[in-house]
Amino acid sequence: MANQDVFAAMGIAGFGKTQRKKGLDPRRFDQAKREAPETSSIAVAGPSNSDSDEPGPRQPHKSRAAEADDDDDGDAGSGFEEPEYDPDTEQIDASEPEFPITHEAILKEHTKVISALAVEPSGARVLSGSHDYDCKLWDFGGMGTSPRSFKTWEPAGSYYVNDVKFSNNGQQVLVISGTIQAKIFDRDGEEKAAFVKGDMYIRDMKNTSGHVGELTQCAWHPKDPQSFITSSADSTIRIWDVENKRKQKTVIVVKSKERGARTKVLSCAYSADGRVVSGACLDGALHVWNMSSNFVRPDKTIEGAHAMGTETGSVVFSVDGHTVLTRGGDETVKLWDLRAFKKPLATRTDITTPYPGTNAIFSPDEKYILTGCGSITKGARGKLMFLKRDTLEVAKEVDMDATPVKVLWHSKINQIVAGLSNGAISVLYSPVTSLNGAKLLLSKGAPKKPTVEDMSDALAAPAIMTPHALPMFKESDGIVKTTKRKREKDRMDPRKSRRPELPVTGPGRGGRVGASATQHIVQHLVRDTTRDEDVSSCFCFRPFLGANPRVCRVLT
Repeated sequence: MANQDVFAAMGIAGFGKTQRKKGLDPRRFDQAKREAPETSSIAVAGPSNSDSDEPGPRQPHKSRAAEADDDDDGDAGSGFEEPEYDPDTEQIDASEPEFPITHEAILKEHTKVISALAVEPSGARVLSGSHDYDCKLWDFGGMGTSPRSFKTWEPAGSYYVNDVKFSNNGQQVLVISGTIQAKIFDRDGEEKAAFVKGDMYIRDMKNTSGHVGELTQCAWHPKDPQSFITSSADSTIRIWDVENKRKQKTVIVVKSKERGARTKVLSCAYSADGRVVSGACLDGALHVWNMSSNFVRPDKTIEGAHAMGTETGSVVFSVDGHTVLTRGGDETVKLWDLRAFKKPLATRTDITTPYPGTNAIFSPDEKYILTGCGSITKGARGKLMFLKRDTLEVAKEVDMDATPVKVLWHSKINQIVAGLSNGAISVLYSPVTSLNGAKLLLSKGAPKKPTVEDMSDALAAPAIMTPHALPMFKESDGIVKTTKRKREKDRMDPRKSRRPELPVTGPGRGGRVGASATQHIVQHLVRDTTRDEDVSSCFCFRPFLGANPRVCRVLT
């Protein structure tokens, strides 16, 4: 009140009209609504500004200052004015959806199954990896109504992408492919580090500086941004330091009870506090190590946690650090308690798993478990399953266009991201409970269509003449260098032009065309032909021995 009295004494009544916040009309999201929603229509409760009882989104409550501004502007013009939508000021009743599945956005550029998926901690970007060897970066804030990725690259050539993870600060990306080298990229997709390969001729895995088998999964340390782990088919889990690319910090050698004492480590994970590491293996065992131990043998082990020979897709710790969730390739989801590690707390069977690497996750409040379920027939529709944590009973099922392989539920934006078997990424959200993310795709209008003036300006742009430029910077007639030469060079490059391999032609024998490298070397070896020569021609004194018939008989 004292400040207002001072302003009144100075003759200052205010600082102009309050700038109204630009909001979104809830009706804009109707175009992204799922055709067969699994929940009832959303009703937003609150005091009504009109006497009508027609259903639909409620007009936001306006303050007295805003009403006064509207009265002032009412005489200037008329017409429909888009209402503001501010979820912070709305009062939502108990009928709001529990799961953000009412609306959907599709990101489709991959051509094969999505095998890796990660969302930035802030929820602004999505990183996807596929069996088409590509990684793609998607930015919700930079996409319009027709979503497109802004970065595409092949992290390891013609190898599948098995796993991707954003660091805790979102500035680095860890990419795991079918090779034996882990790679780190920045948030824009530029490579920063490639870690060392191991020596495949060393039998003891503790003495190698890196992996010697295919990498399967990775995980960042939840507390230390400079540390991460990788699992591999060489029966090890290795702890790495980001700053040291030449050798790992620690090696955890997993020993199997099967013959050969080696097994493929399929999944690895840190606990929420970073004190425990877990790994699931191809022999069906589930191991747990304490980070303060010497890693000679696991602290806890369950033999036969899943069926032998099946690929366990994921191992996830709960926030309390006592509960472990595993998604097996034997079509089961199991919950384990580290304090009673003898048998699972709950088991859910008959969850079809046509793709190895299918994962399961906790919901942000850890009341539910989310996983994908496929179909037995090829090309049929899949579904997302919401299971109750206590009993693993089905609480909700959502039909999808294809089988969900990788699923994520981001707690900050409250949206579900699912990677499907047809190469599409489905982003499920709710206009009421979700924030930003896929909702930003509808915040921009349709792209501006080029006009005649724009085209004429582009065609009438004058050419820059540089007659005294160096030959390397000009093409002909002194015109400045353009990208034509670069395009012609890229056209000749079979990798950049994506030219298919030409058919093998030419003469051959026995099903092979041409000669192998070994045949080429053998043909050019110098043969020793002294055994095939007539040595009698080397003696020049034979005519002088004609008088002695015995000597002549011996020589002949």
